[in-house]
Order: sequence, then structure tokens, then C-alpha cells
Amino acid sequence: MNKKYLLKNSEKAGKTARLFAKAVDLFLCLLLSIFFYPVGVLLAVFYLSVSDALQNGQSVGKKLMGFNVISMEDGEYCSIKQSIIRNLPISLPLFFGVIPIWGWIIWILAGSFFLGLELYLLLKLDSGNRLGDVMADTTVNAINGPDKEKAELSSWFAKQERG
Repeated sequence: MNKKYLLKNSEKAGKTARLFAKAVDLFLCLLLSIFFYPVGVLLAVFYLSVSDALQNGQSVGKKLMGFNVISMEDGEYCSIKQSIIRNLPISLPLFFGVIPIWGWIIWILAGSFFLGLELYLLLKLDSGNRLGDVMADTTVNAINGPDKEKAELSSWFAKQERG
């Protein structure tokens, strides 16, 4: 399958700022989970799953930091399907938080593993994308304005020229 990648000229979001934006979203999920347990956990999973498809590719944290999530396939804002896929490594372990004791243990162990993997990939990949981005074929960009430029971009794993 030959994909046409867009967004070569789009400004990449900073890694530290991306971590802060995700921390804001996870903090909201934590508040929901604690104050409205057990329904709050389900609400948190739902929010986290679709958050990147809200408000033109912006979750609450990304809106605060001035980022949005863009599809690498067509350059459009992140779809609900892509948002669910890109957030699976975090939302799936969170789902186990509904189950007392054993579910919490699974949540902590699986969540720690996937958060560590996400952080590792975010910091080590030249593209600055995390596992969820690679799975959903998305990227996080700083918002330059309402009209985003579209240009060709290479695949995640292809060597990119450094200028």
C-alpha cells in the first residue's frame, strides 16, 4: 500500500511540552477515577480514548499547550478511530482500574510498562513520536494557524535527511 504522507513543513511539537500535555490529560483522568469511582474510571477511559479527536485534534492538555494531532495519511485532524488506536497503550491498562485489588495491580504493572515504552520511543525516535502515534499513523504538531501547509513526508522508519 503506497501512502502519501503530508505535513513535511509542519512544526513538530517539543517532547517536554508533549509530556506536559499528556500529564494534564492523565491528571484529569486521575481526578475522574478518584472522585467518581468506579464510573469515573470508565469515564476516564472514554475521555482518554477519544480526547485526541476532540476540538480539531486537541485534547485538553494539547489545547493548553497549543498542539493538535494530525493524521499522517491525509493531513486531516485525528479521527475518533485514530484517537482510540493511538491511546490504547494508556487507556487499556486504565480500564482494569475498575476491578478492585487485582485490577489495580494489573493497571499499575501494565500501565507502567506501556508508559515506559511510550516515553522511551518518544525520546529515542528521531520523529519524536510515541508508540500510539506509530500505531495510528498520527503525529502531534504545534499549531501554526488555522491553515496548515501540506507537503510530502516520509514514512516513520525511513531515513530522513538532516539539514
